[in-house]
Amino acid sequence: MVVYRIRVSTGGSLYAGSNNPVRLWLIGQHGESALRVQLRPSRAKEDEFKVDVSEYLGPLLFVKLQKWHLMQDDAWFCNWISVQGPGDRGAEYRFPCYRWLEGRGTLTLPEGTARTVVEDTQGLFKKQREEELKEREKMYRWGNWKDGLILNVAGKRLSDLPADERFLEDKLMDFETSLAVGITGFVVKLPINAVTHWNDPDDFNCVFKSSYGKLAGQVRDSWKEDTFFGYQFLNGANPMVLRRCVCLPARLVLPPGMEDLQTQLEKELQGRTLFEADFSLLDGIKANVIHFRQQYLAAPLVLLKLQPDGQLFPMAIQLELPKIGSSPPPIFLPTDPPTVWLLAKCWVRSSDLQLQELQSHLLRGHLMAEVFAVATMRCLPMIHPVYKLLLPHLRYTMEINLRARKGLVSDSGVFDMLASTGGGGHLDILRRAGALVTYSSFCPPDDLKERGLLDVKSSYYAQDALRLWEVIYRYVEGILDLYYKTDKAVREDHELQHWCREITETGLRGAQDRGFPTSLETRAQACRFVTMCIFTCTGQHSSIHLGQLDWLSWVPNAPCTMRLPPPTTKDATMETLMDTLPNPYVAGLQMTLIWHLGRPQRVMVPLGQHREEYFSSLEAKAVLKKFRDELAELDKEIEARNESLDIPYEYLRPSLVENSVTI
Repeated sequence: MVVYRIRVSTGGSLYAGSNNPVRLWLIGQHGESALRVQLRPSRAKEDEFKVDVSEYLGPLLFVKLQKWHLMQDDAWFCNWISVQGPGDRGAEYRFPCYRWLEGRGTLTLPEGTARTVVEDTQGLFKKQREEELKEREKMYRWGNWKDGLILNVAGKRLSDLPADERFLEDKLMDFETSLAVGITGFVVKLPINAVTHWNDPDDFNCVFKSSYGKLAGQVRDSWKEDTFFGYQFLNGANPMVLRRCVCLPARLVLPPGMEDLQTQLEKELQGRTLFEADFSLLDGIKANVIHFRQQYLAAPLVLLKLQPDGQLFPMAIQLELPKIGSSPPPIFLPTDPPTVWLLAKCWVRSSDLQLQELQSHLLRGHLMAEVFAVATMRCLPMIHPVYKLLLPHLRYTMEINLRARKGLVSDSGVFDMLASTGGGGHLDILRRAGALVTYSSFCPPDDLKERGLLDVKSSYYAQDALRLWEVIYRYVEGILDLYYKTDKAVREDHELQHWCREITETGLRGAQDRGFPTSLETRAQACRFVTMCIFTCTGQHSSIHLGQLDWLSWVPNAPCTMRLPPPTTKDATMETLMDTLPNPYVAGLQMTLIWHLGRPQRVMVPLGQHREEYFSSLEAKAVLKKFRDELAELDKEIEARNESLDIPYEYLRPSLVENSVTI
């Protein structure tokens, strides 16, 4: 007889424990043994016991679990199982789980030392890997929410999601409480907002709350300033539109009498200080109808110059693309009457909001993360190192995205109620933007180089994105170097190759013509691809998400819709401006949404700080510790830099970056 010491950890969520009995089996290289002990796991507890086994099982490979019940199924959330072999010096084996065990099915957990198929030369894990993926392919099916968009997890209701993808009760309570509070506040003010008419931008204070933060108040006080307007393209809620001009934009047609502007633009172009923000993606998109009133869209072009002090100053705004056979659209200038110039900037800010929420946030953050999540669950078994590496960065993504499809961008959803791109236009934007998604644009070193932002010292987004990318890359490289000693090992890992293909060809619907790989040939390529996935789910999403409450709370700085057509003359008055901006009802609804989505999250896991331990080897744990140390150092450096800035840039501080897309 030999003795094994076993510890079983149950999750701390409210319903993690179970009244149903659980049986365990130990499976080693020399045999299998069913244990006589039957567990009844208690919430947030570690059960510890010793068992006698008739013979030594050899190095342990798996623990098998089976929960059964007669009448009522009581699900169990298992964190991990630890088994110490016979003798005082027996090896300790760790079996990570972090999953729900439901029904009467059997769950087989491999030991936590990650292994690729190439390393499993004896085929000890081959059958389990294959059976696990077959089961996962049934649970995680691709869906097509709307034609022409990248794919998503199948399912129309939250109950359609696998239990492991659902919010635990702390996250669920926080999310639904926030939503209820926001709706209650909106409903209380609804009778007043429905009949009120505002005459001045300051009247938007009626729906603005100073408690939203210091920067939100600064936006309210400074939104009319040209340098503040320009700053947002560098470090605001959507730093993804700005790029350095290498030539004057083809769409820019200057009306007669603007030769001086032409000369100024060419001078800035030669000095490499001319930048553009082009919203052509919005051209031709059908605008929404809200409360039986037609809304309007523009497709602005903004030309800005980078001044020696690092400030970005707007030089000209063209609100619409030239039409063949028509006179060129007007070019608005800082020298125009103040109200005219302010109205032109409001049009730009409204257009930026549409692309911020749809292209930069929803598509490039949420929907891309969901593609990575579904492909990972379908293609990589839990023993695979890339699965272990990615899983903490995919938590809750499927549920938050399904909620968005059901309530935010659905038919008659919130976007239809308040945005000029609602009513179907938002779907056309997602289709257009999806067709333009490139691999390089998801890799900051390439994206920032292509957009000419690498040497712009006042672009704190660029600086921090590049540094955070490098920290994540070293983490990924450190982990993958433990399991892939050669490029050949990468090429021969058919699970890894299948995962890569599933993302590019299936989830992204054939994105190889836009640079996404269909295979990974070298260790460097694998590191880059995995880093891209993690950065997209963490830093890139946070750089867009975290700025919402700051920059979108003051409605005139980010109008969700515009009620009059873009101006074609320069005779706008304050009455014109107020008749164009959202009415009190829609402004109140916008603020409710921004608060719910942009507020600080009570249930939040900072980047790299997840408690789940998917790797059991000391080498992998050392790599994770080094990653955390580097994140802490970067956090301190950003904090020190921000002390000298009038507007601190914090959206890529590791302590504020969420570990996955959860809101």
